Amino acid sequence: MASASGIVASIASKTKTKKKHFVAQKVKLFRASDPLLSVLMWGVNHSIIELSHIQIPIMLMPDDFKAYAKIRVDNHLFNKENMPSHFKFKEYCPLVFRNLREKFLIDDQDFQNALTRSAPIPSDAQGRSGARFHTTYDKRYVIKAITSEDVAEMHNILKKYHQFIVECHGNTLLPQFLGMYRLTVDGDETYMIVTRNVFSSRLGVYKKYDLKGSTVAREASDKEKAKDLPTYKDNDFINDGQKVYVDENSKKMFLEKLKRDVEFLAQLKLMDYSLLVGIHDIERAEQEEVEIEDNDGEEEGESDGGLVSTPPDSPSNTLDNNRVFGTGEFDPNIDVYALRSHDNAPRKEVYFMGIIDILTHYDAKKKAAHAAKTVKHGAGAEISTVNPEQYSKRFYDFITTILS
Repeated sequence: MASASGIVASIASKTKTKKKHFVAQKVKLFRASDPLLSVLMWGVNHSIIELSHIQIPIMLMPDDFKAYAKIRVDNHLFNKENMPSHFKFKEYCPLVFRNLREKFLIDDQDFQNALTRSAPIPSDAQGRSGARFHTTYDKRYVIKAITSEDVAEMHNILKKYHQFIVECHGNTLLPQFLGMYRLTVDGDETYMIVTRNVFSSRLGVYKKYDLKGSTVAREASDKEKAKDLPTYKDNDFINDGQKVYVDENSKKMFLEKLKRDVEFLAQLKLMDYSLLVGIHDIERAEQEEVEIEDNDGEEEGESDGGLVSTPPDSPSNTLDNNRVFGTGEFDPNIDVYALRSHDNAPRKEVYFMGIIDILTHYDAKKKAAHAAKTVKHGAGAEISTVNPEQYSKRFYDFITTILS
């Protein structure tokens, strides 16, 4: 019997040379304003269907961490305004990411529905170096454009990352990596990675912070502050007098996870990551509920009911679709990064906290940046570019101070 990695390799070799010619447009057409998103939707749909025919292996093999599935589509019958007639779609390490989705209790049918049922929604926030990203229409997953260097770094860490996720049973603050793809349209290659959204699909965030534990140049710019939902930084957090009010048990469990996660990142020589913190104000949400529903309905503009408070129905999922959630309530299987404020907190809040942007390796370029910043700001300055061990310790120590 062929190994799982052998099966994927055969898929890769077959699809590399295979061209899909459609006699008539019988396939489901994925419409998005951006052709790239249409290709992503088509590719994820194709990938999940293909994977459903492959037996789940007892264990992953070394080759699975190098494998890929690749398909080229040539079809002049596609409507070019919505879907390019010629494109290529490549999925990296399909069995590894399927296994990771399983470890994170994400059903493949749900994942497929979230990415393909309706077009992803662009975010006005930007990732590092201006990278654009989208959320799926149900707001459960984030789709981020990444660089070829990020893809290479992902391949470098994937085996250890997978092992770490298995050992901690998916109980982590690290990004939950769920799929990585390359899309080729008109000769241009775009790389995308899908992660679980740190924020909730149900509970809106009214304030958010990106925290690194550094104080040099760590304030939101005026341009950022002009946005509807700015991303504030460390000095803003301190100057706002902000705190995260959680009970002792939640605090202990959170810090245990954080310590384990940052020690792992230091071992991999990764740094420059952040803790993304989103705050949901329960009382404010109660007051604005009607207004928010009206606004979201208009913004979404979807024919299937505007704001989606629960993910699409599917044969199996950890979510109890029949359960009705009250204000400020959440399903811990879905909102895995959520913590509720303790009973004596100044405000009734829900906090969403997860580590993001972990793919920066401490290489020669970063060492040079560290030297330059040290000269500029002085040896004792809290600059963000420091070696991974120092970064992880400072990061952990700062995060301990924000919990109350």
